Amino acid sequence: MVQYKLHYFNARGRAELIRFIFAAAGQEYEDVRFEREQWPEYKPKSPLGQAPYLDVVENGQTFQLAQSLTIARYLARKFNLAGKSAEEQAEAEMYADQVLDLLNELVKIHFEKDETRKAEVANKFYTETIPNTLKVFESKIAKNGSGYLVASGLTWADLFLVDFLGWLREKKDSFLSNVPAVKALDQKVLNHPKLSEWIAKRPKTEL
Repeated sequence: MVQYKLHYFNARGRAELIRFIFAAAGQEYEDVRFEREQWPEYKPKSPLGQAPYLDVVENGQTFQLAQSLTIARYLARKFNLAGKSAEEQAEAEMYADQVLDLLNELVKIHFEKDETRKAEVANKFYTETIPNTLKVFESKIAKNGSGYLVASGLTWADLFLVDFLGWLREKKDSFLSNVPAVKALDQKVLNHPKLSEWIAKRPKTEL
């Protein structure tokens, strides 16, 4: 029997995509959360000295992975959420990398200390970058006919997009108002029986 242990701070953050994958797959795992002041205790145990990190325990042997998207790709392949062909897998990774660009930009804005610079960057991000990216996703979803980012159905790229949209909080609805296919995808993922169960019971923490 394989056991999975996910280690991350007591927050949604970059580990939430991984939790989404576990939930969508119906896979049990140990969600090891710790406070930031406890990080020095966990850091030496991480393969790269970073969080999140994953322990995969099988037959007394432990395989470790760090880097949130590396973990996500690994689990998506394990649980058939990566795409049905090499081409679909590459396509899903392409979309996921695009979502990662959005997430990294959002985090950068959050930590910008120069208020003038922060306002300028945020304005471009919210008025240009997000709308333009969502329009691209809209056309791809509408074209392939599955209602998801790749033609065969749900992949981890869809989960990552929905996870990112959650980071937008109260701004989310306004962004989705002009992209009905993306909005429909968001609702389908959020209404997925196993995912909705996870979202309803997950700890109330900071993003």
